[in-house]
Amino acid sequence: MSVILEFVIDGEAFRLGEVLAGPADMHLEVERIVPTGDMVMPFVWTTGGDHERFEEHVRAHPAVEELLALDRVGQSVLYRIEWVDAPTDLLEGISEAEAVVLEAQGDGNWTFRLRFPDHERLSQFHNYILDHDVPIHIERTYTLTEEGGRGYRFGLTADQREALVLALRRGYFETPSEASLDEIAEELGITRQSLSTRIRRGNEKILRKALLSSAVDFE
Repeated sequence: MSVILEFVIDGEAFRLGEVLAGPADMHLEVERIVPTGDMVMPFVWTTGGDHERFEEHVRAHPAVEELLALDRVGQSVLYRIEWVDAPTDLLEGISEAEAVVLEAQGDGNWTFRLRFPDHERLSQFHNYILDHDVPIHIERTYTLTEEGGRGYRFGLTADQREALVLALRRGYFETPSEASLDEIAEELGITRQSLSTRIRRGNEKILRKALLSSAVDFE
């Protein structure tokens, strides 16, 4: 049975987090991690901020071979990072344990939600981070069956669910809208851009689960 692991890690404690430490007003989210030979290439969405400055910062890092912009949607850009040498840290541990990245976002601190094929793979990942001194803080583990009862059946993060629930309660989705993004963002204590990102990505996850889950697993 699949097992979900949620944990937090300091951005300076793993290679990708260190490389992506850029503009404070930019939202970062790992879309997927793809193993290719000895390398593990991450695909990262960035939203808001100065993308030109971000690209210069990432390309200047000695560990980065190439940064490729693959897609642009509004204020968001999807990048692929290629390494000079394969990083022996968190990403390699995720890849070796055959975990699927369901959620990974942050800046100073990163929150990860991974799905493992079974408990054996979860144990493999746990042993890897112990052997390599990767300092993660585990929030919780649970099975997919338990997930449905905890409000995560659509794959939403806690922040995305909070934003969607508040927007719904305040009448943001009514026609005409009864609340603005600025009003809801102020109530949550976040920027308008961050709120917009949470709502957009949360809606996309719900629609994929509700409309497309029978055809293919998009997580």
